[in-house]
Amino acid sequence: MDKNIAAKLESLVVKHSELAEQLAKPEVISDNARFRDLSIAFSDLSETVETYNSFKKLLADFEEAKNWVESGDPELSAMGQEEKARLEGLLTDSEQKLKVLLLPKDPYDKKNVILEIRAGTGGEEAALFAGDLFRMYFRYAERIGWKLELLSDSPTGLGGYKEVVAAISGDRVWSRLKYEGGVHRVQRVPETEAAGRIHTSAVTVVVLPEAEEIDVQIDEKDLRIDRFCSSGPGGQSVNTTYSAIRITHLPTNIVVSCQDEKSQIKNKAKAMKILRSRLLQLEEEKQSREASSARKAMVKSGDRSEKIRTYNFPQNRLSDHRVEGLTLYRLSDILEGNLDLMLEPLLSAMEAERLEEEFSKVGEG
Repeated sequence: MDKNIAAKLESLVVKHSELAEQLAKPEVISDNARFRDLSIAFSDLSETVETYNSFKKLLADFEEAKNWVESGDPELSAMGQEEKARLEGLLTDSEQKLKVLLLPKDPYDKKNVILEIRAGTGGEEAALFAGDLFRMYFRYAERIGWKLELLSDSPTGLGGYKEVVAAISGDRVWSRLKYEGGVHRVQRVPETEAAGRIHTSAVTVVVLPEAEEIDVQIDEKDLRIDRFCSSGPGGQSVNTTYSAIRITHLPTNIVVSCQDEKSQIKNKAKAMKILRSRLLQLEEEKQSREASSARKAMVKSGDRSEKIRTYNFPQNRLSDHRVEGLTLYRLSDILEGNLDLMLEPLLSAMEAERLEEEFSKVGEG
């Protein structure tokens, strides 16, 4: 193991021990807020420290196996060779896991998300595919025990969506879906195409960490709130009361509308949830514009050329263009909610990329 990595791990062992000592002090136990914060910090370090201790035990066993090999006893030497081969694989796996654990933590990994899907290039076909994607994420959420709440939608007459916005809550939602943002391209024969020609359309997906009120402070005087009657596909009125809400954040000119609830209060609460998440993203991008590698795939246009994925229906093929060779011929299964078929290799590839970036300079100094 590189000496710089080992030194970092040793410092974390010391910090973990110090946290354990603080958590045992009566004045800390009696302070609920401080005890909670220190408990979270202790818990966050525990897996790394336990893995490092296991690594050191493997290393000690490996050194012992080397001594067996060099003992001069043929039988003991043969046992040592066999043990060395077994431990080498375990040491490699353990060191790789430690490197992953040392990667800077994404502060949003445990957060819920706001999912926004918008039809881009392709007209009604793009709107229909926006509906397909929304149902894919809905089925995936159901499959793994997440909760999906519809916040806002603009349906079309044929069952698609010009736009649909939902909140997804559950265990580590952001950590699983944070790379879903971008342009998703679809290639298929539309039902309305009599000649059977394949059309290419595009849909934009944006994934935002859900912001709590404590994350984003919004001054009411910075808001313009308009109330209007809800409308359905084609613009027809579906409600005679002014329950729909449109909120404009004047400093940024961000506009959020919500009309799904019959209650004006509930629509405003949903709209504010979306607004907070958009403002949180805006602030983060402002602070880390040059170092936004975690969001480099997040695009806002519906241009077919800016694609992260292609869904090819005639060949039942799904390709993620950010990872070389990541193509699966199980499109129908994935659209039914088996999204982990694509997510697992994607997340592994993104993790490997982060590892390469983080440790490429280790040892140079």
